[in-house]
Amino acid sequence: MSLIDMTTVKKIYHTGAEDLEVLQSIDLTVDRGQTVLITGESGSGKSTLLNMIGGLDEVSAGKIVVNGIAITSLDEYELTGYRNKVIGFIFQFHYLLKDFTALENVMLPCVIANDRLGDARDKALKLLNDVGLAQRKDHYPSQLSGGERQRVAVARALINSPELILADEPTGNLDEKNSDIVLKLLFELVGRYNKTMVMVTHDTGIIRMGNKSYLLEHGVLKDK
Repeated sequence: MSLIDMTTVKKIYHTGAEDLEVLQSIDLTVDRGQTVLITGESGSGKSTLLNMIGGLDEVSAGKIVVNGIAITSLDEYELTGYRNKVIGFIFQFHYLLKDFTALENVMLPCVIANDRLGDARDKALKLLNDVGLAQRKDHYPSQLSGGERQRVAVARALINSPELILADEPTGNLDEKNSDIVLKLLFELVGRYNKTMVMVTHDTGIIRMGNKSYLLEHGVLKDK
């Protein structure tokens, strides 16, 4: 059963005298439990594609259905709820709040969803343990290494038990050693918690880690 259905999705940026078509009639189906990797050169539209699935960017044409929700028909208020309940985001930059501890950063999506603080804390502690950082729960981002910050971001993405993980170059800012650690943890946790994941990356070396892979080139999505 599919979790994502994209049908003839286009993205066109209007830049004064000309229109720039970044994505051309994209059709994509992702089944529940699948891990899909999308590769392509910088500027190929990978992040734009991911942002549209996540409800962060509007489509110019076409339809996107995620978890039975036609997100291309939602207003901004409805999209906010969709992003909080259905999607777990992991970006190239960790986007941790500098004045919050690792534990508080992981708890934040639960707080936004008005969960009980005790429940949010328990879930956050479990996830920090999953990523090997339970002992760093009271540390602030400035006290953590780059790899540790990204592992906190992985835990935060999972806190609300989202149906879908969207990962945008999640190890792009890390050295090779930390990149390997974060990727291993991410794929392990996605499998353990039976999540669906779409990851965009320029690293073709990790294609073998997914169930299916695509190449985005000149606005066209191609099977690999």
